Amino acid sequence: MGNLISNSKNSEKIKKILVILVTGITAAIALNFFLIPAKVFSAGMNGVAQITAALLETNFSITVNTGLFILLLNIPVFILSFMKLGKEATIFSFFNVAGVSLMTMFFPIETITENPLMNAIVGGVLLGVGAGLSLKMGFTTGGMDIISLVLSKTTGKTVGKYMFFLNGIIVAVAGFIFDWESALYTMISIYCMTQVIDTIHTSHQKVTAMIVTTSPDAVVEAISQEMVRGMTLLPSVGGYSKSEGRMIMMVITRYELYELEQVVYRVDENAFMNIVPTQSVLGKFANEDEQKIYRNTGTFPELKSHKIKK
Repeated sequence: MGNLISNSKNSEKIKKILVILVTGITAAIALNFFLIPAKVFSAGMNGVAQITAALLETNFSITVNTGLFILLLNIPVFILSFMKLGKEATIFSFFNVAGVSLMTMFFPIETITENPLMNAIVGGVLLGVGAGLSLKMGFTTGGMDIISLVLSKTTGKTVGKYMFFLNGIIVAVAGFIFDWESALYTMISIYCMTQVIDTIHTSHQKVTAMIVTTSPDAVVEAISQEMVRGMTLLPSVGGYSKSEGRMIMMVITRYELYELEQVVYRVDENAFMNIVPTQSVLGKFANEDEQKIYRNTGTFPELKSHKIKK
């Protein structure tokens, strides 16, 4: 069992490294091939870096690569990430931003299409893919992602909505400094990005898992060791075999679904799982911070009954 857990953790690290690589490449392509040539600005610190680089070049004829500004502007944000999201998330977020910065400096700036709407849409989608995958793996692409993630964890609302709201300032600045046409295309780009993020990063969505297994005790024990979620055991009878057993029912976030599948099938490869969407949850449902407290102390903080809507 120990070797399986160790291999699983190593596999997760490899996945995170691959996500960092994918994020860097997609962000560099989005910025250098679509957004920068069309003067359409990205969200968050990437957008601030674009505006800063454009102002220096326009007003002072100083050309500084956007990737360098991405790295420099994100340094103060990592302090907030360290305090709110933890050491591991901050480290991977730093490497993520560094990857975006280096890839942006490595890729040349090329014009793929002269159509600004196409540039805005494709650039926003590519940025959303990288940001969504990063958030799904537990770290961020820096900047507004961190603030949005902290707010999402506090209120239970989607990360994408907070990103769209907070990045409104990028649209306003783009409009006042450059032109309002650029601001409108920037708004389209940010909207596309946030929609992709909400499609990939689904930690706010709840699902109910019903697990039928011939080894309920072993599965429950394995889930208890890996996940901080309550379970209910229901009596069950096989329709064909007529054998009596117990079905495990539990509510989790869609973000935790992959982890649950790995745990269950590691114990019982023949287990049957039925996953159904959950409209709302009434009562106690621990968020990520409360789960971390439980893992560190072995006790839950005081949880108030509340209603969480999808």
